[in-house]
Amino acid sequence: MSKIIKETISKTFSRVFIEQTEGASLPLLSDDLVLLQSGLDSMGFAVLVSELEEILGFDPFSISKEAFYPTTFGEFVTFYEKHKPK
Repeated sequence: MSKIIKETISKTFSRVFIEQTEGASLPLLSDDLVLLQSGLDSMGFAVLVSELEEILGFDPFSISKEAFYPTTFGEFVTFYEKHKPK
């Protein structure tokens, strides 16, 4: 896993979470954190993916030829790493 991509996703996730959840406690961003239990709703994830596209310059969900729905934070980060432009 790219340390830069993971750090960028972690920082962006934290910022979006704080903006979207109105004071909820930020979860520990471990690889096994279940995304559906993270406290971020579908709108929050849409904002997160949009912000990551602006920061990283790509959207792996558009690049991937297969539909993939990561269930954990680790899978989410790995999906970004796997589909980053070379």
